[in-house]
Amino acid sequence: MTPHDAGAGDPQGRVRQHSGMTGTRRIAVLTAGTSAPSSSRRLGDRLAEAARGSLERRGIAAEVDVVEVRDVALDVATATLTRLPSPALARDLAAVTEADGLIAVSPVFNASYSGLFKSFVDLVEPAALTGRPVLLGATGGSERHSLVLDHALRPLFGYLHALVLPTGVYAARADWTGDAGALGARIERAGEELATAVAAAPARVRAERTVLEADLEDLLRSLD
Repeated sequence: MTPHDAGAGDPQGRVRQHSGMTGTRRIAVLTAGTSAPSSSRRLGDRLAEAARGSLERRGIAAEVDVVEVRDVALDVATATLTRLPSPALARDLAAVTEADGLIAVSPVFNASYSGLFKSFVDLVEPAALTGRPVLLGATGGSERHSLVLDHALRPLFGYLHALVLPTGVYAARADWTGDAGALGARIERAGEELATAVAAAPARVRAERTVLEADLEDLLRSLD
């Protein structure tokens, strides 16, 4: 099983069950890479696989939704001005806010998270992530940007009252080609922490009406 994009697959919730497993949990990966493919998406996928594997070892099936902010960048800009998200953006926001656990990965721009990443997070209702386990990740060109995890991302999600996990993962360009084992160990440790936090709470009930309302809006627009 591999992570899949939010909005793709089964429109009834995209839950992927594994034989003999119960209590499906949903993990959302929020990534704001600007290229395709991006190192941020790559890191997000690796973290999701680590968390999913840890959950499965506990007998808990997992669903992974990937939200690529780049794909709804224009929608994010419009919603910032109008506060009216498009159907696609509404589905992505629902995937993030209704997940049992969140993996948030941003590329580093000017020693902080990217503006695109922050613009998406600004559209999340302030209380929507209260108590939600969040695993932080970031990517950049060199190791000197690794403090972005503690100086930018952690305060942002702390302000949203999320449960920010102790281990964040920063991946520099050299990490992918050099000592990949060290990066892999950090990814596994962080994934284990997320799985532990997610497994400790009951599975969240998904608000299917959010997706249905978005689909209705799509239909109405097609009739214009």
